[in-house]
Amino acid sequence: MNAELAKQKGCKMIFRSIIGGFLMATAACTSAATGDKNMKLPDKVITAMGRAMADEQAAFATYTAILDRFGAVRPFSNIVNAEKRHMEMLTGLYTKYGVPVPVNTALAPPDVAKLDLQALCQVGVEAEVENVRLYDEELLPIVADFPEIRIVLQNLRDASAERHLPAFQRCVARGGEIGSGSGRGQGKGRNRGESM
Repeated sequence: MNAELAKQKGCKMIFRSIIGGFLMATAACTSAATGDKNMKLPDKVITAMGRAMADEQAAFATYTAILDRFGAVRPFSNIVNAEKRHMEMLTGLYTKYGVPVPVNTALAPPDVAKLDLQALCQVGVEAEVENVRLYDEELLPIVADFPEIRIVLQNLRDASAERHLPAFQRCVARGGEIGSGSGRGQGKGRNRGESM
């Protein structure tokens, strides 16, 4: 395995000797790429995963409270399911790396009980913009050397930018007139509404 191939796979190469170097480099690359429970993740990577999980948990709590108040209204009815899948994806990483899953203590913000649907969709727009910034500027750079974690966090970031944000923007543009049920919106989901 050469250094360029390792770089493409997002792995760090470690060479200690001509004979043992290849085996050691291969092991380091395999461990980082496959998520070895014996591999200790750096604290900053665990913290980044925790921030991603906390964000997903907070979004899930918020959208669940909105649905409790207004019933099955889109885009919230679709996005709440996506948030649940996102938490499951992150839980899979925690399990794979042998890191305890953070306890979910998220509560919906008090504004959920006061704002109308259009205002809640505007809050959704602002939250998704901030979410994309968080991933781009803070979380993704931290996990860059951990391909499997980077891919999951990149998928979460892309879901915010490409699915959730446009859904909230459409809601705001409609003046808060929101559809009911779990329809597929404008077809950008994966046959499950505003998925991912």
